Amino acid sequence: MNCVVTAGPTYEPLDNVRRLTNFSTGQLGCELASFLTERGHTVTLLLGEHATYCGKRNARRVQKFTTTADLREKLKALSGKNLHAVFHAAAVSDFRFGKIWFRTDRGGLALVKAGKISTREDRGTLLAELVATPKILGELRRWFLTARLVGWKYEVDGDRRAVLQKARQQLVDCRTDASVANGPAYGAGFGVVRGHAETTHLQNKPALFKALEKLIAK
Repeated sequence: MNCVVTAGPTYEPLDNVRRLTNFSTGQLGCELASFLTERGHTVTLLLGEHATYCGKRNARRVQKFTTTADLREKLKALSGKNLHAVFHAAAVSDFRFGKIWFRTDRGGLALVKAGKISTREDRGTLLAELVATPKILGELRRWFLTARLVGWKYEVDGDRRAVLQKARQQLVDCRTDASVANGPAYGAGFGVVRGHAETTHLQNKPALFKALEKLIAK
């Protein structure tokens, strides 16, 4: 099978030297890509430039991405390829920076436009506008009409039941074939959701990877 795996974090620049990102290491996506490659599949791994995982990155092709917009363009560029599956495990930033101001001591706002925002001057409080980034997962079905699409639902707050409900909603909203539920709210292991009542609990990553391979073979 011809597969794409996304892994690791995107980042969004505040200025030319600072950025907003997340704690994703890229480990799970890299391990999934290596597993699929070792099983004989042709894998393109789209990996966040700042992924910190230093283990195996076995894939036919490894391509780095930076911002959410960059990852989106790299996925869209693959839309004309004959892909059987897309595993979207990357941790995509929910926000990017919009306008940036300094609040002066007199209560006014001064718009900032600089390659590097100075912190040495007495300019008051920095205010940064956060603008929602586009949901890449929701666009994949438009680009990959016949491919198996798998998304992730990583949650920190709530309980397992709530996470699984969000995973089911993801299937509806994004027209994916499966959603992998995990994170502190889910607890140990992984939940693979394929429909309203079809949920499989898997205890570890090897079991998850085998289940995902089975999914694309159907």
